[in-house]
Amino acid sequence: MTSHLVECVPNVSEGRRLKVVDAIGDSILGLPGVWLLDRHSDPDHNRSVFTLVGTPSAIAEAAFRIVASAAEQIDMTQHRGAHPRIGAADVVPFIPIEGLTRHDCVALAHEVGARIGDELSVPVYYYGDAATRPETSDLSALRRGQYEGLRDAIQDNPARQPDTGPSRLGSAGATAIGVRGPLVAFNVWLNSDDVEIARRVARALRTSSGGLQNVKAMGVLVGGRAQVSMNLTDTRRTPIAPVVEMVRREAARYGSSIWRSELVGLAPRRALLDAAIWYLQLPSETVQQTLEDRIQGALGRSIPLLE
Repeated sequence: MTSHLVECVPNVSEGRRLKVVDAIGDSILGLPGVWLLDRHSDPDHNRSVFTLVGTPSAIAEAAFRIVASAAEQIDMTQHRGAHPRIGAADVVPFIPIEGLTRHDCVALAHEVGARIGDELSVPVYYYGDAATRPETSDLSALRRGQYEGLRDAIQDNPARQPDTGPSRLGSAGATAIGVRGPLVAFNVWLNSDDVEIARRVARALRTSSGGLQNVKAMGVLVGGRAQVSMNLTDTRRTPIAPVVEMVRREAARYGSSIWRSELVGLAPRRALLDAAIWYLQLPSETVQQTLEDRIQGALGRSIPLLE
């Protein structure tokens, strides 16, 4: 019997008060059929990312609980951070993993969104594959003006009306709920404190500015260093390694270089293996030569990673 698994990656607008982040995570403790795979908190972005996987009904309940907990404990009128945001539970994407299609996940997203609007009185916008109108399909466009701009626009701009929930912004802001494929959230720090260099690099990279396909990027100051913050929306078509090389090349134009990078949350194994293969200049079939995968194929079960 085919199992049905959905990934959900709620992003909440709190990365400094870790007791609050803990409490939001605790809201799904003991919920059967859902697993918390990862939590990433960043004080400069002032944001935390939860990665969950589970059955559709369990994931729907978990997503609602996280939004409810975030809405109760995060006051957007006091929030400041490097990352664009419109609400306490800023974005809640659903990603089909096994036994489901994106169409199935759209129905799930709309179900959760309707409940959030009705029970929490939080405005909800559907984006990505879940969008019901062109003006909300792109998340970056939806976040334009951030919480402060949306608070004013939602009252009298028809294009900024929510899909469900009230047409006003309270202290919890709004929530964007979407459906997408797996993406890699990836940040690169430069050896510079000049954020304008990171912004220029991001402009050269991102699809909307004529750069690489499947790349969203912005330049921000994080920890006193310039950072290029990216979402790579399709690493099969635009792998990580060429993106990093373009960051390196563009930064060099302004006398800077890469200091280090980080993953935000989880990435598909294939994306990391592809990067290793690219840099090592190995043939593509090398992806099948990992010891752990071969043992799993022979024994029919997974094993801990070898040291």
